[in-house]
Amino acid sequence: MYCHGLGLKRIACFSHHDGFSGVMLGAEELCCHIEFTQCHTHPVLPSPSAEDLLVFYIADQQQWALSCHNMVEAGFIEVEAFNQYWQVNGLTYEDHDGYRIVLQNTTWPVVNVDREAIGQVDHVGDS
Repeated sequence: MYCHGLGLKRIACFSHHDGFSGVMLGAEELCCHIEFTQCHTHPVLPSPSAEDLLVFYIADQQQWALSCHNMVEAGFIEVEAFNQYWQVNGLTYEDHDGYRIVLQNTTWPVVNVDREAIGQVDHVGDS
């Protein structure tokens, strides 16, 4: 679902390592990955909220539209964002466990944002 919808690839996995199994999804151009794990000794039920978001910034409009299409095709459901800020330049999707992904059609950091209206946003490296 995440591979097809977001264009990620399975980059690693592990099985029964100290009671955990998992898979890591990423892409060559990313310096991070998403890791889905399962604890075999203490199972945890998913507990998403409407405020827990994984946000992808896709500046190119055609690539963004294709990514939105791929999300639906992969089985994600388009939902209204809890925070209306995400509706301005993007769309929000939910996976089958209720976790939310936002595809924003803009760059990061966002420029020309009224910081007083949304609250001051601190970026890593800002002093």
